[in-house]
Amino acid sequence: MATVFIPTQWRDLTADVESVEIEGATLREIARGLEARFPGIAERLGDDGGIAAGVAVSIDGAIASRGMLAPVGPQSEIHFLPAIGGG
Repeated sequence: MATVFIPTQWRDLTADVESVEIEGATLREIARGLEARFPGIAERLGDDGGIAAGVAVSIDGAIASRGMLAPVGPQSEIHFLPAIGGG
């Protein structure tokens, strides 16, 4: 199963869980697994059509360029990287 690291800004939805193992062959499947476990997180991730604006996804150290269709390996590490606001 892939290991998904939850950004600090989203841990209000996960009861402060920092990482979870989710099964899936694509980022879309991972997102569905996260939503099943942590309702509401999909809204921050994006939808089935794409990743939310202001969120980048790193799979095994490379920024995913295929959106929700990005392949995920059984031992992959996934990091969601929300934009940080400020001024």
